[in-house]
Amino acid sequence: MEAESEPYVRLATLRTLHRVVADLNAARSLPGTLQAVVEGSVHGLGFDAAALSLVRPDGDLVVAAVWEYQERDYGGPSVLLGQVGTRESWDRLLAVSDHWGTLRFLPHDRGWAVGTDIPRWTGDGPLPMYANDWHPEDGLLAPMYSAGGELLGVLSVDRPRSGKRPGAWTREALEMFSLQASIAIGNARLRAEMQRALARLEKEQQALRASEESFRHAFEYAPSGMAITELHGSSRGQLTRVNDALCRLLGRPRATLRRQSFLDLVHPDDRGLLERTSAECGRAELRLARRDGDYRWVCLRNSIVADSAEGPTFLLTHVEDIEERKRHELQLAHRASHDALTGLPNGAELRSRLARRLCSLPQGPGGAAEHGAVDPVPCALEGAATGHGPLGSYGPHSPRSGHEALEPAGGPLEGGWSAATRGGTLVHGYSDRVGRGGYGGVPAEHVHAVVPTEAPSPPEAWQRRSRPPAGPPEKGLAVLFCDLDGFKSVNDRFGHNAGDAVLVEVARRLQQAVREGDTVARLGGDEFVVLADGIGSEEAADLALRLRNAVVPPMRIAGRVVRVGVSMGIGWAGCGMSIEEVLHAADKRMYDEKRARGGAVRGARGERSHRRAV
Repeated sequence: MEAESEPYVRLATLRTLHRVVADLNAARSLPGTLQAVVEGSVHGLGFDAAALSLVRPDGDLVVAAVWEYQERDYGGPSVLLGQVGTRESWDRLLAVSDHWGTLRFLPHDRGWAVGTDIPRWTGDGPLPMYANDWHPEDGLLAPMYSAGGELLGVLSVDRPRSGKRPGAWTREALEMFSLQASIAIGNARLRAEMQRALARLEKEQQALRASEESFRHAFEYAPSGMAITELHGSSRGQLTRVNDALCRLLGRPRATLRRQSFLDLVHPDDRGLLERTSAECGRAELRLARRDGDYRWVCLRNSIVADSAEGPTFLLTHVEDIEERKRHELQLAHRASHDALTGLPNGAELRSRLARRLCSLPQGPGGAAEHGAVDPVPCALEGAATGHGPLGSYGPHSPRSGHEALEPAGGPLEGGWSAATRGGTLVHGYSDRVGRGGYGGVPAEHVHAVVPTEAPSPPEAWQRRSRPPAGPPEKGLAVLFCDLDGFKSVNDRFGHNAGDAVLVEVARRLQQAVREGDTVARLGGDEFVVLADGIGSEEAADLALRLRNAVVPPMRIAGRVVRVGVSMGIGWAGCGMSIEEVLHAADKRMYDEKRARGGAVRGARGERSHRRAV
């Protein structure tokens, strides 16, 4: 080799470098590329050892690849492989080294700059005899940078086979090789990142397919109804996907449901609730139409499914059948408000219906009807203090102390109260300054209940609180108090079962005799009450006659013919009266009629209360 001419040696080296660079670019993985770099440094550039320190994500450098010439034993690659040096120490080392172009040469007399945390070979081997000889503690470094100037790593070569410090040609070849190595390492990193990204993408796609399959199974085989509704485009609101449970619940085929929307199926009374629920993405209990025309109670739970880029895409609706629960709730509510024996509204329901009809604003001197303005009197629905008034209350009011001046919660009343007649009934409406919602919870178009002038005189309590206004309407709210005559003898002679049968038959006859919209309630025992709104005095008398004629005919009970009579009193309910005053007035008139007809009179109030509790 020594006898060969220098040009021939360089040409052979170029051939070797060409083969090494080809091997370098052929490596596919990052570890394979790193190993090809150190092997190429040894085989192609004439060094006995090479190590590649790669920059880690934390900035420190770790020895990622080592290669040493096999004919010599310098401790093997395991001595340096995996050792870590700090970035600060490497920067100091590169700064104190001599600049040979892009290379860095560290003479042995500056070994102090290496420090103890930078991996390096042990300084063994022959000492130099001439100035240009390689010292065992010399070091030649080739920093490798990315296209953006970021440090990728440092290639360290040691122990040239010639024993001399590398000349200009070898240094230039090492510079070119390190440049190619940095390109190969950058490409290997990109390939590794792409492979990791592809692996993540494939994993995410597999997870997405598994999730879609799970959703499909959960959607299709859910025990309750499920539906997907479009939120955009021409098919907005249309059911695009339904499961079998929803088809069975509504009795409709899948193809039919997919051409409809929930707005097409909802009960007309629940349409507004459905629209608000869809917009608010919440929960609602409403009725949906079945194919047979019947409506079924369901609970809708909506969830908006959104895309991170496109926003809300569709609405997922869970439809639960609550027909049985609703039926049970209605049954419980009916039992609480209706008589168990006759099925009529009970005393609590009667008082509730009266409370919804009456307010506490009376018609009297200085009142609304006379002056067209609200005088300082509390205006609230009767029974609000006890929970029966659904429209609220202004404040305390005592019939013993008269009317007290009160103000609403928001301050003094600003607007006026206007009075007008509508079909013979006095109607009060608040001015625009008060607002269309009314005052103190009373509707702005509250129909004021007053006592007709041709009706019998109202009770004394009503006279103390107000007097009938001038020119009152002809119709009012009549309260007919009915008490059966001879019922006790039926109970005593034939037993309580026969008495119960009589009460059921009387309730049936009363319901058939009243007008549509009138209320027939059982107050207790053998006492019934009929509420008839929008009725005049003559009409009330005709209604009482119909009720009497319906009750008195004989009835067959358990194979026996029994007969009962009825005593009846007609009272009138007017705004400003309490519920007890209304019922007491009708009750008093009923007993006045019973006395006039020579019927038995129960003198003690406690006895009447006892009968009503039966």
